Amino acid sequence: MENFFDTISNAIVAASDFICGYPEFFLLIGGGLFLFIYSDCVSVRRLPWAMRALRNKQAGDKGKDSGQISSVQALLSAIAATVGMGNIAGVAIALSIGGPGTVFWMWVSALVGMSTKFFEGSLSIMYKGRDSAGEVQGGPMYIITRGLGEKWKPLAVAFSIFGLVGTLCFMQANQLVESVTTVFTNPMGIENTLFLRFIMGVVMVVIVGAVILGGIKRIALLASRIVPVMVILYLIMVVVIMALNYREIPGVFGQIFEGAFDFRAGFGAFAYVALTGARRAAFVNEAGVGTASMMHGASKNTDPIKEGLIAMLGPAIDSGLVCTLTAIPIIIAGNYVGLTDPKGLYVALGAWGQLLPNVGHLLLMIIVFFFAFSTMFSYSYYGQKCTNYLFGAHNVKWYNYYYLAMLVVAAMIPLKVMVGIMDIAFALMALCTMTALILLAPRVKQVMKSYFAVTPTDGQEEQQNDLETYSKQR
Repeated sequence: MENFFDTISNAIVAASDFICGYPEFFLLIGGGLFLFIYSDCVSVRRLPWAMRALRNKQAGDKGKDSGQISSVQALLSAIAATVGMGNIAGVAIALSIGGPGTVFWMWVSALVGMSTKFFEGSLSIMYKGRDSAGEVQGGPMYIITRGLGEKWKPLAVAFSIFGLVGTLCFMQANQLVESVTTVFTNPMGIENTLFLRFIMGVVMVVIVGAVILGGIKRIALLASRIVPVMVILYLIMVVVIMALNYREIPGVFGQIFEGAFDFRAGFGAFAYVALTGARRAAFVNEAGVGTASMMHGASKNTDPIKEGLIAMLGPAIDSGLVCTLTAIPIIIAGNYVGLTDPKGLYVALGAWGQLLPNVGHLLLMIIVFFFAFSTMFSYSYYGQKCTNYLFGAHNVKWYNYYYLAMLVVAAMIPLKVMVGIMDIAFALMALCTMTALILLAPRVKQVMKSYFAVTPTDGQEEQQNDLETYSKQR
């Protein structure tokens, strides 16, 4: 019997490694590249429009009848979900595998992901629905059924089923416990027992439960306060490290650009570095997975293009800014070189401890706490949306209890097989979402033409008038 379970476990892990390798990479990056080109490079050409849309917070806001939160809260809540362990541990692993050149390809992947998020945000507003309680909802399940038609409902149901598994925070909960035991309990001589991990799991449940049981408004309110603080705090810490090691900074960016286009080891090595960086960023920003469209679908905004412009800022922050902030100290420290089996979080903690002796690893742990908990808060909402669609709004509370219980389980058990199952579910969510985005892209482009026909101006009053004219045209 033990051999049977080992065989099943190995099969799951092997399937996860395959599906989440090149198939998922080409689905997300290839599909995103198509949307980037099809949208006339929206993430590059329309970035000023996105910044204006972000400043003009109330444009298109029709109140509670159109959603539960503002566009800015939706953006920050989506970023709260994507800015997590992957931005620290994932970047460290990418550097260990592919070197500094991977950072450049993370930037490229961020630009591609921004285009995908633009379509996700736009379609989440274009095709909203109502749940069994009459509440306005959005997300891939509604994009599929309302945009593609009821005959596509099996795809929407499949997305929701995969979402119930893919949005569990096993990795974040487990890695947070591992970090605490490594940095705090082990040096203090406290034995890492199953009971200790259970207690830490219960503490996580208390913190997360206090937020998620309050619903999307409490999640969004907390995210709108946590995300700016944690990103700015992380930026300040990295700036301090850069200031203390200012002589190394030109060399860091030199390594990034040199490594990105290094053909000395052949085209195969160059392609490997590019794929490693782009793939890591794609997994971090979740563009095309469908999670962001669930959050932006809760926005009160009724202007699809404005929501899309705001949504596309997400990858710029998580895959662009935060991943770069992680990479700089690690490249300066150089402790990632030569590792055959790198543990990303340990590499990052080691780099900070090396560059800021005695306090560096503690400061990074503060960021880890922020990142891990912010992800747990927002991910619970995604599972709620999937439960809502499959079983009705009145059953959402049961999902919350299930989600909290799984955090305790994640704190206590080895997670290799469970993470493999979650990764497969995430890949299948992406397949459902990208299918809908590509098929519905022409409808977004049609609305884009009207929106961008309005001449952008610097004056807030003129801009408001332009948006009102556009709204009347719609």
